[in-house]
Amino acid sequence: MSITLGIIGFGEVGGIFGRGLRDKEGVDKVCAWDLKFGGDAGPTARQAATAEGIEPVGSMAALCQQATLLISAVTASNTLAVAEEAARHVRPGTLFLDLNSASPGTKRNAAAALEAAGAHYVEAGVMTSVPPYGIRVPMLLGGARAQDLAATLAGWGMDAKPVSDELGVASAIKMSRSIMIKGLEALVIESYATARHYGVEDHVLPTLRETFPQIDWAKQGAYFFSRVVKHGKRRAEEMREAAQTVREAGFDPFMASATADKQAWVAGLAQEGLFDGLDAQSPWQAYADRLLSRR
Repeated sequence: MSITLGIIGFGEVGGIFGRGLRDKEGVDKVCAWDLKFGGDAGPTARQAATAEGIEPVGSMAALCQQATLLISAVTASNTLAVAEEAARHVRPGTLFLDLNSASPGTKRNAAAALEAAGAHYVEAGVMTSVPPYGIRVPMLLGGARAQDLAATLAGWGMDAKPVSDELGVASAIKMSRSIMIKGLEALVIESYATARHYGVEDHVLPTLRETFPQIDWAKQGAYFFSRVVKHGKRRAEEMREAAQTVREAGFDPFMASATADKQAWVAGLAQEGLFDGLDAQSPWQAYADRLLSRR
């Protein structure tokens, strides 16, 4: 079976999937649509996609006219809007794989829009950061066509496991995990920067090591700081969806909302240039010192 793959959102994740799948057996071609393909930066962005073997298109309608498998890789806050736009143009029978980090309710609403247009919606819970794994990032699939799509993806070397025919299960797993992981990122940033201010980090980190000896707390702290600085905006949006997941469960998302606020705060400082010159190899102390310099 020949598949034309359509990538919605040609950012970091969309680019990884587009490049990783373009030469797979059965993939006729890979097309992509992204807002950045329009406007002043459009020609450069389209040329970059073309150079990577991806065909850029000018609209969602143009993408849907070609694609037999759509992969949505946008920010969490745009999950439903993108699905609803695709539903206006999608051809009946098209598979729609939603990689976005959104609540079970958001995913069900996205599915309702697309399935009303005759498409087959499959949700994915992407269970860790994509770049280290590429297309082999572990993901959980849900929906009536999850089993069939998982078999296709496995044939392309992907780590995709169906968990339920019911929509919302995969995203509930993902969101529950995100509350813990993104919450830990926010706690580390707050704890480490506070310890640095008081000059007690050499006392605090060893106590963490005693409690959780399997974790290298200095290395993990540096990783958390760097990831939030680089991707805080996207993480904050994900945590807004995690907070919505908690609301859908029937109680107030105090922790998830606070985590979203912390992630957004760091992202705003990064956008202002506070962390310029720091990267994934920089120690956590360098990030904390930049935060403390704002006092």
